Amino acid sequence: MLPVLIELNHILLFLAVISPLAVLVRGWRLETAPSWRLAAFVVLALTGLAWIFFRREAGYVGAGAWFFILFLPAIGLKRVAELAALQRYAQARKLAATLLFLHPGRELRQQVEFFRTLESRQGQGLIPPPSADLAGGRSFLRRNRLFGAWAVISLILLNVAVFAVEGRSSMDPATLSKLGALDPFLVIWGHQYWRMGTALFLHYGPLHLLFNLFALYVLGPALEHAIGGVRFLYCYIVSGLGSSAGVVLLTLAHVVHPAQLVGASGCVMGIVGAWTGFLINHRHLPDTGTRLKNILTIIGVQVLFDLSTPQVSMSAHLCGLITGFFLGLAIAPRKIASAA
Repeated sequence: MLPVLIELNHILLFLAVISPLAVLVRGWRLETAPSWRLAAFVVLALTGLAWIFFRREAGYVGAGAWFFILFLPAIGLKRVAELAALQRYAQARKLAATLLFLHPGRELRQQVEFFRTLESRQGQGLIPPPSADLAGGRSFLRRNRLFGAWAVISLILLNVAVFAVEGRSSMDPATLSKLGALDPFLVIWGHQYWRMGTALFLHYGPLHLLFNLFALYVLGPALEHAIGGVRFLYCYIVSGLGSSAGVVLLTLAHVVHPAQLVGASGCVMGIVGAWTGFLINHRHLPDTGTRLKNILTIIGVQVLFDLSTPQVSMSAHLCGLITGFFLGLAIAPRKIASAA
């Protein structure tokens, strides 16, 4: 959850530093292509220079470098692989050639030449043409992250709808308070307990909303597919309420300073916690070790961000995470639950 205000430059600066470092660590462990390590160094170098000479704009400069040098090539290469799997070699070659301008490297050049060869052989009839039936379209839909994740879709739409109600006043503390922002004093002394729920669907500005919805989009569907939509909604809402209640209790105990809080990050951290508890309790499921490592990495990055950002409510995130963890320990996989 996010107390108002927080500097956008700080958020982008954190992203521009952590993401390249993660690429370098991954490259060191898995010996990835040198071009990716070089790209990560370039992003870090540009961010560092911006920090020295243009500190107030360093986050924007670093995030821009990250977007064009790391993010777009990664998304583009994923699309290249999808086109190649569909035997659309001409489109794959054109996209790979375009990515060379953003991410030049020997490996990508070799891919372009390989796709050119396959395209030529396909034109000569030596390789079957791309399939144009509806089965390919249905297969693409099934690969979509949100396919079958009705709970995640509903939560995304609900958060967007509430933000539309906020309108241009989404960054006005007075308006957020009227709409139901979490104010520990109003909850404790005013008995406005409903604020612990309404605050979970309010956001401070479009960027705050975008970050939380992106996290929900990335983390939510896989867990919903594993445990079912109803259980996912239960984890999301109860974790959020646990996050709000934890902040109120910690404020009452004078552990944290009182602040107006809004945002779905307590719920999202609850999903992270639920994933952790679920994977620990069901270690026999496929890819559990890899998923658990990824989840623990997310927790570590979030803790680093909270420690480096005083405006963020670390207590809300931890309370949501802990609540979700215990919920995850108690939840059975969808197949086991349906057979019971």
